[in-house]
Parts: sequence; structure tokens; C-alpha cells
Amino acid sequence: MDYNFLLYLSKKDIKSLDLPMSEIIQAMEIMFKEKGEGRVEMPPKPGVHPKPNAFIHAMPAYFPAFKTIGMKWVSGFPENVKKGLPYISGLLILNDPETGMPLSIMDCTWITAKRTGAATAVAAKYLARKDSSIVGIVACGVQGRSNLEALSNIFHIDKVKAYDILPEVAKAYAEEMGRKLGLDINPVTEAFSAVQGADIVVTSGPILKNPTPVIEAGWLSEGAFACPVDFDSYWKGEALHSVDKLATDDIKQIRYYREIGYFKNTPDPYADLGEIVTGKKPGRKQDEERIICLNLGLALADIATASLIYEKAKKQGIGTKLPI
Repeated sequence: MDYNFLLYLSKKDIKSLDLPMSEIIQAMEIMFKEKGEGRVEMPPKPGVHPKPNAFIHAMPAYFPAFKTIGMKWVSGFPENVKKGLPYISGLLILNDPETGMPLSIMDCTWITAKRTGAATAVAAKYLARKDSSIVGIVACGVQGRSNLEALSNIFHIDKVKAYDILPEVAKAYAEEMGRKLGLDINPVTEAFSAVQGADIVVTSGPILKNPTPVIEAGWLSEGAFACPVDFDSYWKGEALHSVDKLATDDIKQIRYYREIGYFKNTPDPYADLGEIVTGKKPGRKQDEERIICLNLGLALADIATASLIYEKAKKQGIGTKLPI
């Protein structure tokens, strides 16, 4: 291996590789199993916060099963939309686990979107009812798209209810994703309409330290599963306390966030997905259970997805070699 160069992969390069969502979901399930068995290394992600509700996080991880190690440096700036810029942006670096030398630098926006949806699909595989067929999407942005795409790989979806604070965004989402996935998607004008009666609910608004949540206790139907990928921004404390089980993707990470002021009204999770996937803690036991899994986003998920992209890019000769 030539360590005098690294491979740069732009967002366009990564999208051109067209890595299937099914492969990312498979990688996420392997990752959670390895995490549950303690065969990975991933500290809670530290961050800085240059503006209200904005963040830049450093996310390092070592994933021996995929022979990969690296770090994502990712930002989330909610006000970017007013400037025509994406809410999420950043870069990811992969290193050689044998030498520590950098192998690749790549855009992380596509990776962040897809791995988040894939992690939701894995959580739903273990925590949602197997016959789940109605999905509620609250916030119709990038994550609303990737999460629905991933869920459609796991479940037979008959109906989708889509809500956004901007009705025209929900309408455009319904038309676009309905065509793309061949699904019946109905835009709704209230968050309650998207949540009530759904078997699976995904909320994906901006992550806020002091949110003004709207989802109340009793909105989530009996037997439903919900995956907030926006922390507790949409969920009132009483709604989170009212469910039968509350899980997360990483308990250490949620404890870290609680220490710096997030999750003020959120109960402690009974398990993380690594424990659930490995069978160390129970998943869904009864059809009637209401279950929520707070997925905060794992560096391991980014590194696992990036390693698949890197190997595919090398095989296809995609990317730009940069001297070190």
C-alpha cells in the first residue's frame, strides 16, 4: 500500500457509487452485534457549540471486524437553510489500523443520512411489530427520506403519513418519495395526525438543547415503535415516560449529553441496541408494547459505512489521489 497518497471522495463521488441501503443496514446490524459484545472502541462524541442549537462534533471509532478506524468531524447548523446551505456538513477520515496512516478523506453528508436511516431500520427490526405497515414521518427533510427508504427495506409498508412544519415541504416529500419507493404517502397538516395510528414513527427535526416539543403522552398508539433521530426535540417528557420501553443506541452517549444539558425530561434507557441485538436485553416481548429508541448517531456507524464506500471506490477507480 502506498502511504504517500490518500483518496479524496467528494459528495458527488460517494453518490455515484450508489451503495445499496440493504448493504448499509447489514453493516449496521453487524456493528451493533460487535458493539454489544464489546469488540469495538468508541468514546462519547465531544463537541463545540459556536451558535445556539449549532454543533460541531468529533466522532472517532475503531471497528476491528471491518478492519477500519477513523473519525467524522460533523456540524449541524439549523440556520443554514436560510443561506441555501445544508443543515449537516462535514468530513470523515479513514486510517489504516495497522500503521495509523490516513487512507481517505471523504464528504460525510451522504454517509450521515444513510447510516442514520439504516440504524433506525435495525432498531425497528428488533423493537417494532413484525407486521408494522403504517409509518409516520415527522419532519420531511434528508432524514425523513433516508429513514423511510431504510424502513421500506425491512417492512411491507402500506401507508405513510408525512408531516412538516411547512406544508409545501410535506407535499413535495409525498410526491417525491411516493414515486421513488412506490408507496402511498399522504401529507398531513398536524404532527398528531402523523403519529396517531402509525405502527412506526420517525421524528427528524433539528437537534435542540431547549426544545419546545409537541408530541404528548397518548399520541403513540398501542403496539407502536418510535425512533426519534432528533434527540427529544419533538417529544414531551411525559410522552417519553409513558412508553413501556425506552432504548437508545448508546447509553454512555446519552449520559454524556444529559451532563451537558440535553434530555432534561427523558427517562434512563433500559438497554442499548448492542445489548438488544445480541440478546443480552430483551427487545419487543408483546405486540401491545409501546417502545421508543433514541438513536443519537454512532461514530461506529459512520466508520462502517465509510469503509464500504472506500473499498468500492478503490475497486471502481473513483476519487482523487492527494499527496500527503
